[in-house]
Amino acid sequence: MITMEKASPRQIKEINEYGKEIIELLKLETSPVAVALVPKGAEIPEGIQRIKEKMKHCQMMDRVRRTKEEFYAVLEDQTCKGGAAAMGLGHMPPKLASGEFYFDKLKHFKTLEASKKTLDRVPMVEAESTVATLYAPLESASFMPDVIVIIGTPEQLMLLTQAALYNEGGRIEAEFAGKQSLCSDAVAEPYLTGKMGITVGCTGSRAYTEIQESELTVGIPAKTLKDLVEGLRAIVGKAPAH
Repeated sequence: MITMEKASPRQIKEINEYGKEIIELLKLETSPVAVALVPKGAEIPEGIQRIKEKMKHCQMMDRVRRTKEEFYAVLEDQTCKGGAAAMGLGHMPPKLASGEFYFDKLKHFKTLEASKKTLDRVPMVEAESTVATLYAPLESASFMPDVIVIIGTPEQLMLLTQAALYNEGGRIEAEFAGKQSLCSDAVAEPYLTGKMGITVGCTGSRAYTEIQESELTVGIPAKTLKDLVEGLRAIVGKAPAH
């Protein structure tokens, strides 16, 4: 079983400082969002209040980055059950899992088979393996996140990409389909693989949030945060290449 990491006050302070630094270095207009998945059998940290409204996961993250709130949500609070399922809170609704929703209702695929082929490849945390999701601005989070989600401009994500490669080099491998974006691509994928996940958004996250047409999303595994900030410090201060 995955256990929720218990962080010391010193560790929390450190991630908060990283959050402040990321905002400053990237000139972000909204906060990086700290997200943690509470495993089945683990307790929700004391002092964090449950969200008082029901909404979609993408709406929760968009809200937190703007309002600086901290809260947790359980399955009943998540109105998008597909997003909740991607993070292990429940099971994927049958019409979504079968591809029927995207094929028959949204008309996003020529055939049902094509739709199901895409849904079968959506990164998913094991069903019912988590009991809650925690959300907070990274610069003031009271818990240790699993993933940090940043919504910003293509240029800001370019800098994050360069920073992520600063220490060891290589290339960022991004997989997305314009489906299950802020839940699967930005949270489940980094959570499961330990690698950065970049996504262009999906119909739901574009329709139900204030994410702008000019903004993209990246999910960053928390364990890479220190190296990422080190890379940002080096990259942002450099003059553009000619």
